[in-house]
Amino acid sequence: MELYKAFQISAAGMRAQGTRLRVAAENVANADSLPTGPGQEPYRRKLLTFKNVMDREIGAELVKVNKVITDKSDFGLKYEPSHPAANDQGYVQTPNVEPLVEMMDLREAQRSYEANLNVIQSSRSMLLKTLDILQ
Repeated sequence: MELYKAFQISAAGMRAQGTRLRVAAENVANADSLPTGPGQEPYRRKLLTFKNVMDREIGAELVKVNKVITDKSDFGLKYEPSHPAANDQGYVQTPNVEPLVEMMDLREAQRSYEANLNVIQSSRSMLLKTLDILQ
């Protein structure tokens, strides 16, 4: 039962980190997008929140994505008076995405994903060695 528990906990972690990777990748992909017309806002950075959920079947708490929210921080400004979305002073709002922060978040999520994968691989290896011993 303990190996099954390790598989379930690690799989939940991999699912959560996979979602985190997708959200951070979306943020990076939209870091340079600008609004297309007057009065429109640029892309707004997305963030994840996590929660622990008790899985009564295995008797352990699993990590899950709670929700995806938008970052309410201020947009940047870029002077581009010829752009259709420029304000009266010639500035265009830019997304509130910092590519360096997103790349660091991607790297951290990747490492967490890999750590959970290593737990699954180690658990599988122990299970196979146990079966070999029993034969």
